[in-house]
Amino acid sequence: MPLHVDRIEWTQSPPLAPGDGPIDLDHLQRMTLGDAGLEREVLAMFSTQSVRILGELAVLPAEAGQHAHTLKGSARAIGAFVVAEAAARLETALSAGSDPSQPLAALGAAIAETRAAIELILRRS
Repeated sequence: MPLHVDRIEWTQSPPLAPGDGPIDLDHLQRMTLGDAGLEREVLAMFSTQSVRILGELAVLPAEAGQHAHTLKGSARAIGAFVVAEAAARLETALSAGSDPSQPLAALGAAIAETRAAIELILRRS
């Protein structure tokens, strides 16, 4: 009995990580219940908060781990998962007593990219 095999065209799988950019807009929309005004408000608040916390982290105060933890939660709430992961790596480094310079630099880069995306979003609306 001959074996018949159909050729199946390859298709790209959906991404394993949420979103394609610095902000998962679907997550943001779910978290704000589709309220566009609330989306803009929380994005603006996160942009301001992230710059303030990053500035405080630059001098590595005693409460740096708490700052990283706060930023991680805020980032997850708006769908800025790259920032959340970078903040988590910094938090881990600080709690382990490791050199925080690389995780802090990565966090700064993630925040800069996310803030640029937020500016574009806010300009469009």
